[in-house]
Amino acid sequence: MSPGLDLSNCTALVTGASRGIGRAIARRLAAKGVAVWGMGRVKTELDQLAAETGGSSLVADLSEDSSVWGAVERLTDEIQGSPDIVVNAAGVFGLATCATESVRAFDESLAVNLRGAFLVIRSLLPGMIDRGDGLIINIGSVSGRKAYRENAAYSASKFGLRGLHGVLLEEIRGSGVRATLVEPAATDTALWDEVNPDNNPALPSRSQMMQPEDVAEAVVFAVTRPSSVCVPLIQIEPA
Repeated sequence: MSPGLDLSNCTALVTGASRGIGRAIARRLAAKGVAVWGMGRVKTELDQLAAETGGSSLVADLSEDSSVWGAVERLTDEIQGSPDIVVNAAGVFGLATCATESVRAFDESLAVNLRGAFLVIRSLLPGMIDRGDGLIINIGSVSGRKAYRENAAYSASKFGLRGLHGVLLEEIRGSGVRATLVEPAATDTALWDEVNPDNNPALPSRSQMMQPEDVAEAVVFAVTRPSSVCVPLIQIEPA
């Protein structure tokens, strides 16, 4: 079934559902009647979310291929195909200059924020194309279109995701499958805990940031468009 105004018979996979934006999206979709499968690394958090939403949990590390393949296989076996909605919301974040960023942190950012999204898309897109419908939502960032100091790893991954999304749009045109890139400005999640932006005048304070629920509402907007309508890009920022 294609996502649209009636979501009561839809299924969704949301990565990064353990916390933050992914968790808010999973909750909001569940409130609209979607059967949500939350994927993440923290089993206790995923199980709590599943109990709250009536959904299911998939423990997986997006930086490990076998972990992703196994989780996706369990999902597709259970629902007999690809879900109606896929939301790539998992992400890691840190601040460091090009001169000080570690190779390990750079690789982790690419592995989770970009390569992980590709793994999920690569796993589930063929089934969507065969079925002739489905919606893929990639959660990008303002850092995927604008350069900021100390964002070398994060921007590289999010600019990459923007490029991947653009190619995806071209390749699914006319297939019945749709895709949306949501690019939020700074959002108040646990990713900022170690950075402590309130003590850095170069960063917005947490009180100035958007909330995860704001991003979730943008996702719901994309999901509830008629199947004849594609929303390629949504950019959101504080008013």
